[in-house]
Amino acid sequence: MMSDYTKILFPALEPQDQGWLAVSGGHQLYYEVCGNPGGAPVIFLHGGPGSGCNSMQRRFFDPVFYRIILFDQRGCGRSLPSGCIENNTTQYLIKDIESLRIHLDIQHWLVFGGSWGSTLALAYATTHAQVIRGMILRGIFLCRQSELDWFLYEVRNFFPEAWQRMTAPLTAEQQKDILRAYHSLVFSGDVSAARTWNTFEHAIISLIPGDSSSNMPNDNVTLARARVQLHYLVNLGFLQQPLLERIDCFRQIPAIIIQGRYDMVCPPITAIELHQAWPEAQYIVIPDAGHSAMEPGTATALVAATESFKQYC
Repeated sequence: MMSDYTKILFPALEPQDQGWLAVSGGHQLYYEVCGNPGGAPVIFLHGGPGSGCNSMQRRFFDPVFYRIILFDQRGCGRSLPSGCIENNTTQYLIKDIESLRIHLDIQHWLVFGGSWGSTLALAYATTHAQVIRGMILRGIFLCRQSELDWFLYEVRNFFPEAWQRMTAPLTAEQQKDILRAYHSLVFSGDVSAARTWNTFEHAIISLIPGDSSSNMPNDNVTLARARVQLHYLVNLGFLQQPLLERIDCFRQIPAIIIQGRYDMVCPPITAIELHQAWPEAQYIVIPDAGHSAMEPGTATALVAATESFKQYC
């Protein structure tokens, strides 16, 4: 399936600028800038929480038209310190996005985020709508308890084998609160638990098995990713108010919501609820896709969205 989506995306490209931006609390954010230095700015907000950005994500955007900015959130990817949860909440991430915008001397930009990246994009828009030209959101996640209950318990109705592998290391008592059980294991330094936790999401991310690599990185990266993700999930994303109650803060922003019909990580009901609260946003359902951005139907829709947003930039 690799060839399917790579043909859909723009050609591979390398950063023209990259580095680390010092922010509050001793964190240093890795960032990179690609494409046209004088082009329309767009920022890519990665998922997870905890994942980090990668070279494929540069390719959703026309490099002749866009100035493409990617960065690793606190504790993620190449940002330092790796896996650090101190001074690491959504409110800090929002400030980091603004710090990066100011550092790069950007007045307005397009915001692109998928999964946890959609959560962060919406949270950012509640306080900084005035600098956003438009929003492209995929695989909507609002970090509510009902969504975590789906991911940790109800999804076993569709993926019983994957769920059994994920819960096998846990006692019957621990399985009553899977999230806190894994939080305890991972924060005790249990790399095997971190690997099992990360593998579960990879196992259910695509409609067609094999669309997303299940290869795990080295132990340090695996543990860092799990630490950051569990830190955010046990705290319901550190959202101070439900995002659906804050739509009026950014209702005027042009937006496209793209959702896989068979998304088992962030099921369509969440995207529907967002669209019902925000009918001004365009809503697109991909009929043959799960959660991964790299499935052919979703990748096609995301590229079409970035092309359509040229009119706003």
